[in-house]
Amino acid sequence: MSKMSSLQIKQVGPGFVGEVSGLDISKPLTPVDVAAISAGMDAQAVLVFRGQNLTNDQQLAFTNALGHLEDVVATSLRAADDNRLPAVFADVSNLDKDNKTFALDDRRRLFAIGNRLWHSDSSFKVIPARYSLLYSHSVTSRGGNTEFANMRMAYDAFDQETKDLVEDLVCEHSQIFSRQKLGFTDFSPEERERFKPVLQRLVRTHPSTGKKSIYLSSHAGTILDWPTPEARALLLDLIEHATQREFTYAHQWQVGDLVMWDNQQTMHRSRPYPHNEARDMRRTTLAGAAPTVDQQSA
Repeated sequence: MSKMSSLQIKQVGPGFVGEVSGLDISKPLTPVDVAAISAGMDAQAVLVFRGQNLTNDQQLAFTNALGHLEDVVATSLRAADDNRLPAVFADVSNLDKDNKTFALDDRRRLFAIGNRLWHSDSSFKVIPARYSLLYSHSVTSRGGNTEFANMRMAYDAFDQETKDLVEDLVCEHSQIFSRQKLGFTDFSPEERERFKPVLQRLVRTHPSTGKKSIYLSSHAGTILDWPTPEARALLLDLIEHATQREFTYAHQWQVGDLVMWDNQQTMHRSRPYPHNEARDMRRTTLAGAAPTVDQQSA
């Protein structure tokens, strides 16, 4: 008789998001645990692990147990000698290498404000991310929620005319575009080359479930073969539809929370918080399987 996982999942969001109990993720996972987490992610798209006590190495071990790490490519404006964390972590904090909060006008802070726009992690990479795993070391006195939107539920709610319209469209995604939306244009030539646009399908099929979702992100700025104003108007309409209350969930962070989400079927955004209070969040990221433009329409 095969051993059952001790993991239990209680749905806490509107049709998605599960809070996990019965599992200490600081310890090695069994294959049964890995299978249960993967099934939970397919069903819920976002899983919340409360009250965890993780070192960087333990977070990394948990992440590695679930898949392959995404290739390390600098996606912030931190210089190599300014990193607080090992390169395999995305530092989603407002802290410099000395653990001091960024000044109000620090370009690293201003660039990161782009995370307040609805987006999908690494949609600006040829092979976008699969799972993101964000762990909380410190939180601010107020604000700082992370909100999630379910792109499968949003797609399912389209009428047939909209589904037919978006089915074969391809967008360009770039961090330069998302930051320029907020008026941030201070990029070096090297940064402009690093953030040059990539192509992503507007409708993608989930590799595990076979279900379709709309693939939206603040990084998407154009649709191939469409006039730019018309493309951007459509993308704004789609984001407005996909982020209605019935498709969204807001996570209120506590120290020791690990939240993981499936970028293949969600968008997310961070919310404002006091800039002079330390918010220490560390993300590990699992790689996707292939470019979305290589996927065949299901």
